[in-house]
Amino acid sequence: MTRILFVCMGNICRSPTVEAVARTECSRARIAAHVESAGTEDYHVGHDADSRSIATAVAHGYELAAHRARQVRGRDFTRFDHV
Repeated sequence: MTRILFVCMGNICRSPTVEAVARTECSRARIAAHVESAGTEDYHVGHDADSRSIATAVAHGYELAAHRARQVRGRDFTRFDHV
């Protein structure tokens, strides 16, 4: 299984959106992938995804409401195949 970590600055809009898209599309294509996202900064840790990102994701058939922001950790660089 490939492990992918998508990263943006705050982990409330771009990276969680692409995480949701990648997770859904990998599943549809039957690609074995573990997908997560994280931010480079810590000021949104624990927050929900941005409401505009959630609305846009839902409008296109992707689930984003359960997302909680987190910051990149040092161990992510060994846990994931692609960052």
